[in-house]
Amino acid sequence: MLVATMGWMALLLLSNAVPALMSPPIAGLTAKELHDSFDQARGSARHEAIDILEARGTPVHAVVDGVVAKLFLSKPGGNTIYEFDESGTFCYYYAHLDRYASGIHDGMHVSSGQVIGYVGSSGNADPSAPHLHFAIFQLGPDKHWWQGTAVNPYPVLLRLLRL
Repeated sequence: MLVATMGWMALLLLSNAVPALMSPPIAGLTAKELHDSFDQARGSARHEAIDILEARGTPVHAVVDGVVAKLFLSKPGGNTIYEFDESGTFCYYYAHLDRYASGIHDGMHVSSGQVIGYVGSSGNADPSAPHLHFAIFQLGPDKHWWQGTAVNPYPVLLRLLRL
């Protein structure tokens, strides 16, 4: 597989697509609060995300202008949001939410910084450790919300926070 051989960053550079966040998913987030857990094992799979520990009920913000592609309740992720950027290149995944923001629905346009949900521990998350599970996927040509190439959100968030 090309990604395994070249690495995800090289693949993104070849495709000329690099995610550019407009705002952090949590207001006031700092670089020292982030820990790269993208390659850590979670059961039999890689994590392919970053967990941002926050108090239950902390507002979660859209990181880009885009569209809510899907609100989804899953056993592992609990209450989740899949947000596509306006170009349909990247999907931003927010999981373990306590609840959605009032009025959020599939197909809705959201603006960067808009509150879309609240930190929680739904799904398979430890109830005593509420957090935002945040992931980025480069979408394929079919633009399926459930399919894409995982992109490590850690360096993307660091780049945003250090600007």
